[in-house]
Amino acid sequence: MDPVSGLIAIGAGIAIAGAGIGTALAQKDIGAAAVGAAAENEKMFGKGMIYMVLPETIVIFGFVVALMLWLKIV
Repeated sequence: MDPVSGLIAIGAGIAIAGAGIGTALAQKDIGAAAVGAAAENEKMFGKGMIYMVLPETIVIFGFVVALMLWLKIV
């Protein structure tokens, strides 16, 4: 394995880690707000679940970037 491939692999790992940490920070606040809203009004449960799913797209984007980087190695 040449040094460039190693750097690409590290970049892919950073892409996944950064996306995961960003999603965790977002879902922490959104989850607390969604539970509070659902406790006050049961009709808000569906909206809260939708808002919980939105940060997951960040992880999907990170995975796509990591996959594109990994395909450069292969």
